[in-house]
Amino acid sequence: MSVPRETLVGGFVLGGIAIGICAILTFSSLQLFQRHTAVIVIFRDSVAGLSVGSAVTFRGVNIGRVKEMRVHVDQADHTPVIPVFLDLEHGNIVWTDSSKSGKQWTLEEAVKAGLRAQLTQQSLITGIMTVNLDLHPTAAAVPIKFHDGVLEIPAIPSEIEILKDQLMGLNLPELGAETRKALASLQKTLDALSANVGPLAAKLGTTVEDTDTAIRRLRVGATRTLANYDRLERVAQEQISVNGKDLAVVLKSTEDAMTRANAVLASLEEISGPRSETRQDLEASVRDLAASASSLREFTHDFERQPVGVLLRRRSR
Repeated sequence: MSVPRETLVGGFVLGGIAIGICAILTFSSLQLFQRHTAVIVIFRDSVAGLSVGSAVTFRGVNIGRVKEMRVHVDQADHTPVIPVFLDLEHGNIVWTDSSKSGKQWTLEEAVKAGLRAQLTQQSLITGIMTVNLDLHPTAAAVPIKFHDGVLEIPAIPSEIEILKDQLMGLNLPELGAETRKALASLQKTLDALSANVGPLAAKLGTTVEDTDTAIRRLRVGATRTLANYDRLERVAQEQISVNGKDLAVVLKSTEDAMTRANAVLASLEEISGPRSETRQDLEASVRDLAASASSLREFTHDFERQPVGVLLRRRSR
C-alpha cells in the first residue's frame, strides 16, 4: 500500500521544523529556558565602541550582554544621557555569604555594597567597549533607583575618562612655558660646557703629563732607595760575619759581670736580712756605741759644770 504524497511532504516539513527547533535550542545554549535579569546603567559620557550585543563582564567573566541603548536629551539644559539596558544571566554570578546567616545578596544590596558599572576597552585596535561590573566599597553611596521597575546600577567614569579629566586639569600653557625655559637653560649650559671643553682638555693633558713625570721620578727614586737598602744589608751581613767572634767575647764578659753582680747583690741581701748574724752584730755594736756616746755626753756635761769635782771623784776612785 503506497503512502500518499501529501503525507510524505507533510512529514518532511514537520521533520525540518523539529530539526530547526533543536538547532536553535542547541546553538543558543538553551537560553530560552534561562532566567534573565534586566538592569539599566545611565552613562553621561561617550559610549563610542559600545553596541547592542556587547559583553557585560564581572572582572572579565561574561555574565550578560547589552540589550538596548537609547539617548535622552534634557531640553532644559541640553544635557544628554545614555541609558544602556543590560541583560544579566542568572547563575553566572553567585553572591555567597561566609557568615552563619547564609543570606545571599540581591542586586539592590550589591549596589548598596558598592556594585558599579564602568566602560572598559576590550581591544585597543578595534576600540570595542564592554560594560564591566565590579565592587567598589569606597565608592560614594547613592540611593537605589528604579526606572519603570528596572534597577539602575550606578556608573563610574572609565579609565579613559579619568585620564582625560587629569589631562584637562593640567595647565598646559604654563607647563609648555616651563618646559621651554628648562630647554633654554639646558641649551645655555651645553653652550657653556662646549666653550670650556677645549681649555679643560688642555689643562687635563698638562695635568696628565705632570703626573706621568712625577711617577717616573718616583720610580727612579724608589729604585735608588732599594739599591741603597740592598747595599746596607750586604754591609751589615759582612760586619756580622767579621766581628761575630768579638761580639761573642763581649757577650761572654757581659754575662760574667752580670753573674758577679748577682752574687754581690745576693751577699748584700744576706747581710741586710732581718735574721742575718752580721746584721745582729752590727745592731749590737751600734747600741754599744750609742751607750758610750751617752756616757761621754754626761761626763762632758759634768766636767763643764764642775771640773774640779769631776777630777776629785776620779782620783778618789
